[in-house]
Amino acid sequence: MLILGIETSCDETAAALVADGKTILSSVIAAQLDLLRKYGGVVPEVAARRHTELIGYVIQEALDKAGKHLADIEAVAVTAWQGLVGCLLVGVAAAKSLSYTQGVPLVGVHHIEGHIYANRLSHPEMPLPHVCLTVSGGHTMLLYVGGDGKYELLGTTLDDAAGEAFDKIAKFLGLGFPGGPVIDKLAGEGNRRAFAFPRPMLRAASYDFSFSGLKTAVINMFKEKVARGEALPLADIAASFQEAVAEVLVSKTLRAAAERGVTTVSVTGGVSANSRLRAAFEEACRRRGFKVFFPDLSLCTDNAAMIAAAGYAKIERGEISGLLLTALPNAPLPGQAGGIV
Repeated sequence: MLILGIETSCDETAAALVADGKTILSSVIAAQLDLLRKYGGVVPEVAARRHTELIGYVIQEALDKAGKHLADIEAVAVTAWQGLVGCLLVGVAAAKSLSYTQGVPLVGVHHIEGHIYANRLSHPEMPLPHVCLTVSGGHTMLLYVGGDGKYELLGTTLDDAAGEAFDKIAKFLGLGFPGGPVIDKLAGEGNRRAFAFPRPMLRAASYDFSFSGLKTAVINMFKEKVARGEALPLADIAASFQEAVAEVLVSKTLRAAAERGVTTVSVTGGVSANSRLRAAFEEACRRRGFKVFFPDLSLCTDNAAMIAAAGYAKIERGEISGLLLTALPNAPLPGQAGGIV
């Protein structure tokens, strides 16, 4: 089955053609880095307008790269739940139009479920059940992933998402936006033990996360050094901050896996591309006899291939949305209490 995936939940306008939920024929992503740098982050209304300008071109490019035509599409999958509502509406409207005019099924996909399937695209052999950490600029979420599209939310961020903390620290340090890649690169030149930044909620009984206190600790330390006229070792600051985030994410994820009796974890979302986070997970999993899976780097950030893959699984389960599909900016995952299908 050939599925067209559409993703517009935040600032990437993306379309992809995926066959049978596993073979990527094309994946096109139009980022908004020019606008992000201009405004220092995502402006929802501006992002939605840019999606409106780009969506038709991106879909056509995905078709062209796959050597396909609209008539070849057998279903349309679109991110409909979890994201910026104005941005979601653009993708849902485009998907509805294509579903209606082409006479093919329409499937709404939860953005987080899409990220889960990014790893399944990269590793079809990844077993179920497992514990999944989805970590990005908008989300830090720990999930127990069962079969048949069932998910249990174990923990989430109580304030800043991990990726959001990266962006805010990078902006404060004058390193630009987005912050994740630049901090990751700079941290490679620094000493991750140089500063003993706090590990928020590391010992808490819950699986929830909090990164606002860590962010404040880094900013206060920086201001104190400036006030005293001391040198500002940016590489050491970046490395120490990154290490604090990684330690919390790894520790809580592996504790959740152990308590749930599974030995497989997956890490997905934009921050899953972070080199130190990957190394820390691999080291810890090797020591404990766990297996860890990461998506291919091209599938870490928001993309439409993962939406098409998740959509295929939903079609296999008979979960068709239809033209009454509604964009919802905040919605629980399928299989959760109050979840949507």
